[in-house]
Amino acid sequence: MDEFLEPAYGVRSLGDVVPAVAAALGLPLGEVPTGLTLPPAPAYVVFLVDGLGARLLERYAHAAPYLSTLLEQQLPGTAGVPSTTATSLTSFGTGLPPGAHGLVGFTSRVPGTDKLLNALMWDKDVDPLEWQPHDTAFARLRRQGATVTVVNKREFRGSGLTVAAHRGADFVGADRVGERIAAALAASIERASLTYLYDGDLDWTGHRYGVASSPWLQQLSMVDAEAEQLREALPAHVRLLVVADHGMVDSPSASRVDVDDLTELRDGVALLGGEARFRHLYCQRGAVDDVVATWRGVLGDRADVLARHEAIERGWFGPVQPGVRPRLGDVVVACHGETAILSTADFPYEATLVGLHGSLTPDEMLIPMLLD
Repeated sequence: MDEFLEPAYGVRSLGDVVPAVAAALGLPLGEVPTGLTLPPAPAYVVFLVDGLGARLLERYAHAAPYLSTLLEQQLPGTAGVPSTTATSLTSFGTGLPPGAHGLVGFTSRVPGTDKLLNALMWDKDVDPLEWQPHDTAFARLRRQGATVTVVNKREFRGSGLTVAAHRGADFVGADRVGERIAAALAASIERASLTYLYDGDLDWTGHRYGVASSPWLQQLSMVDAEAEQLREALPAHVRLLVVADHGMVDSPSASRVDVDDLTELRDGVALLGGEARFRHLYCQRGAVDDVVATWRGVLGDRADVLARHEAIERGWFGPVQPGVRPRLGDVVVACHGETAILSTADFPYEATLVGLHGSLTPDEMLIPMLLD
């Protein structure tokens, strides 16, 4: 069984990137991460490639010669828990661990209801300012006098996730690679500036076709070329930092568990949340111990099945604030190996995906932090 990799909050996690950049700009936000020191510079561009795990980049270096050469010289960092896009992007933008910012998964329970918030699609009935009330690191850096810019697809302007995670920055809509590079170049002209550039195509390709598939390798090559072109376009005094939000593993059909086929897994569970690699189980009153016992009995060493307090004690989410606690499952299920926990009734789309993420395996948790 693969060993889980604990998140390096406050040391070298994705949530430590903006505080480290702020310190490098000479505008520290407070505590500086102990394991991520960046060289002083008047401007930084952070290019976040969704789904580009450090292990994947190392394994398929031939498809990404520019980025893999940087990887040879620099230590990786970690995602937070769960290792999923909404959680990671919010940690990046806020500088906070999930237990503080409260986006604790792809889907999580809206406390006091029987509904799930899909953190990517959002829900118009949920106010992102209430769900994530803390100042973002972007906003704090801007108040320090820096220019802060987000370059992302036009469709994400004003979305719930953007407001929760990245408010306080100027938003530039850019759907194509050329647009993104030009926008980053224009924004980085400002001294004491942070420009954040996002590319989600590798993640989509991995979900659809799997990592190491021909489409995924081709997309990795395109990302590598984009990063290199970005570096070549930027002035020498602007530093480029390439990071990711998580890695990915392929889950073949033989490694998948469908709770709709094993009906005992529904006993005592009022609501199934999270995602296939990291499930939040919201239990009926008094059912937590029975749910833990049943799920452990069925899954064995294919997953860690923990009561909420056990996962919190392990430090998976960082310090958990009282308002965030009920968003976490009464029971959480973190998958080992290639295991995935599906519900073809509740989440039919997940059954169509090849590549998945969310758990604490090194392939999912280790992310590149590549400075050029």
